[in-house]
Amino acid sequence: MTAPRTSSPEDDLAYLRSVISGGGPQGHMTMGIAYLAGGLLYGVQCLFHIGQSWGWIMWPPGPTLAFIIAITVAMIAILIWAARMDRKQPRPGPVVTRTLNAAFSATGMVNLAVVAVFGAGAMRDQDFAVWLYYPAMVFALQAAAWFVAWSLRKKVWMLAVCLGGWVAAIALGLLVREPLIYLYVCTAALFLLFALPGWIMLSGARRARAAA
Repeated sequence: MTAPRTSSPEDDLAYLRSVISGGGPQGHMTMGIAYLAGGLLYGVQCLFHIGQSWGWIMWPPGPTLAFIIAITVAMIAILIWAARMDRKQPRPGPVVTRTLNAAFSATGMVNLAVVAVFGAGAMRDQDFAVWLYYPAMVFALQAAAWFVAWSLRKKVWMLAVCLGGWVAAIALGLLVREPLIYLYVCTAALFLLFALPGWIMLSGARRARAAA
C-alpha cells in the first residue's frame, strides 16, 4: 500500500495563497490570450474599416473579404493553440477560479445564440444595422461577466472593464445608424475592454506560473 503523500509547509502556504487570490498555477492564461488576441485582431479590422471610410484604403471587394476572413481564421487558430497549451497545465483548483471560468464560458455560449438571432434578423430584413446590434450585446454580456469577476476578486480594473462594457453597449446600440462614429467607439472598446484586460490577465498568469 502506497504511503499517503504529505505536503510541506511551503506547499500548504502556496495553496492558501492560490485559494485567497482565486488563481491556480496557470492563472487565466487561455482567457488572457483570447481577450488580447480578439481585441487586437478585431480592433485592427475596425481600423481597416475606418481607413476605408476615410478613403485611405481602397481595396476591391475580393481582397477586403479575404482580409476579414483572415482575421477570423487567425482568431480561431490562436484559440485552438491556446486551448492545447492550456491542457498541458494543471487544472484550476480554487472555487473562485472555476466560477470565473464558468461565468465567461457561459457568456460565450450566449454569444453564439445572439449571433444566430441578429444574423438571421439582418438577413431577413435586409438591414445591416440590425447586425450592428450584435457587438452591443457582446459588450453587455461581457460587462455582466466582468461584474461577476469583480464580485469575486474585488479588483478595481475588473470593475472598470465592467462599467466600460456597459457604457460601450449602450453607446453602440444608439449609434447603429451612425456607422463612422460606431466604428470609432467599437475600435476604442476593443482595445480598451478586450486587448487591455487580456494583457493584464496574461501577465498575471505568466507571473503565477513563474511563481509555481
